[in-house]
Amino acid sequence: MASQNTQLQFQDSLPLMANKLGGDGLIDELCNGFNLLMDSSKGVITFESLKRNSSLFGLQDLSDEDLRNMIVEGDFDGDGALSQLEFCVLMFRLSPELMDGSKLWLEQMLQQEIKDFF
Repeated sequence: MASQNTQLQFQDSLPLMANKLGGDGLIDELCNGFNLLMDSSKGVITFESLKRNSSLFGLQDLSDEDLRNMIVEGDFDGDGALSQLEFCVLMFRLSPELMDGSKLWLEQMLQQEIKDFF
């Protein structure tokens, strides 16, 4: 259930950001978001740092269980926290529309490379 609530939060904003900022700009913004949410002494996003800083992203109404579920959903190495890579992957996973857009960007880039080659 938590991922559905969270998914709705990001489906609206990430594709819009990607269209406005482009691929590199979006990655920069995701890195900035990670830096705002992370525990600076540990270099990762912990439940505590996410809870403490969630209001920066409008997530203050999420329950502790929802916040824990976000950590669990993105925690691929099982350390109980999100690294920068895990955070970025989670943000992309929570936005299927963004993934569809990235396929389009790739196609456009390849078409441009072909035009430049000839």
